[in-house]
Amino acid sequence: MTVDWFAGRVAETYDDDAEMFSAEVVDPAVDFLEPLAGGGALELAIGTGRIAIPLAARGVRVAGIELSPDMLAQLRRKGSEIPVTLGDMATTRLDDTFSLVYLVFNTINNLTTQEAQVACFVNAAAHLAGGGRFVVEVGVPDLRRLPPGERFVPFDVSAGHVGVDEYDTVTQALVSHHYTVDPGGVSQISVPFRYVWPSELDLMARIAGMELEHRWGGWRHEPFAADSRRHVSVWRKPR
Repeated sequence: MTVDWFAGRVAETYDDDAEMFSAEVVDPAVDFLEPLAGGGALELAIGTGRIAIPLAARGVRVAGIELSPDMLAQLRRKGSEIPVTLGDMATTRLDDTFSLVYLVFNTINNLTTQEAQVACFVNAAAHLAGGGRFVVEVGVPDLRRLPPGERFVPFDVSAGHVGVDEYDTVTQALVSHHYTVDPGGVSQISVPFRYVWPSELDLMARIAGMELEHRWGGWRHEPFAADSRRHVSVWRKPR
């Protein structure tokens, strides 16, 4: 059973990250996606509409799949009428096809087994018209910061938040531990992920009948290099 980790307070505060929702972050992603979306776009894990709403504002026909009712409720509070189907992005099937399916901000890692990640690629390909593209934005596993025999890497240490990633290099399991300090005290949440390498994603795409077209180091078409911390990859479905 897939767990909804974005319910309640997580959904209510999701849009509070001003940097993530800034034009400097959002606009390059929308600029990247718009030229690929002439035949419509499907966002897997559409969330509160951080990317989908500005993409739709440019005249793109956008639809979404979202697991969390609370995240969808936040999108609806913005007045968005983008059609969204509640369900698991790996298995929920719409009766429609698009020229673009996309998945942003490390969300492929929310699927915690290789089987589920492969199923997501298969599902994306099923929603693509011939010649369509599947775009994924995801970080490169940060194992170079992990000393031999260690499991924990801090990714944020600030006055109100401490974040620590816990790696299992045997299973590719990754748990992000968040400790948040607010006037009510200290709260803690641990969210499981499965990290995945670029080459493994390419194999998943081939299983789904797609081939790598481009891989960039970011939404501004930065070159992907050995020191890149993330990548934006584009796989194409044959015509």
